[in-house]
Amino acid sequence: MGNRLSKIYTRTGDDGTTGLGDGSRIAKDHLRIEAIGCVDELNCLIGQLLVHKLPEPDQATLTTVQHSLFDVGGELCLPGQLVITADRVMFLESVLDELNSGLEPLKEFILPGGCAAAATCHHARSVCRRAERRVYSLGKAEPVNEVTLQYLNRLSDLLFVMARHLNKVAGVADVCWEHDRG
Repeated sequence: MGNRLSKIYTRTGDDGTTGLGDGSRIAKDHLRIEAIGCVDELNCLIGQLLVHKLPEPDQATLTTVQHSLFDVGGELCLPGQLVITADRVMFLESVLDELNSGLEPLKEFILPGGCAAAATCHHARSVCRRAERRVYSLGKAEPVNEVTLQYLNRLSDLLFVMARHLNKVAGVADVCWEHDRG
């Protein structure tokens, strides 16, 4: 890639705007920047999840997800660009099916928690849902890749199932919601 970022600060954003990949500038509170920021935050949380000792297949899946999330950010940074394709959604679905097949069927709602890795996974799931909402909001104002919305939706499902899976691997029970606790 070479030395593309030889200087980190440019002062070009001091006026409340930021640059997109096509060279155009938009307000830092624009829907597109909000969507990019949520995807970035999600990628950071996946990074936090990856510092936990995880089974190798889960580590590999989450590393692939991080690369795809960076591609989502790139796609959002270049209006009109289509990077996320149906094969990435199918990848998530296949991992989802595999992980879910080893879990007991849900009989109660699950609260975020359990082992540390599962709790981080639940946090990532909630941020993924927010990123999906932000991309959807952007899509009401400007065209967005529909497959990107599918990807984020499926990723949040995967993160929920992975949290349950990580609890199972750690020998920790899911935290079930107690609706009659009073």
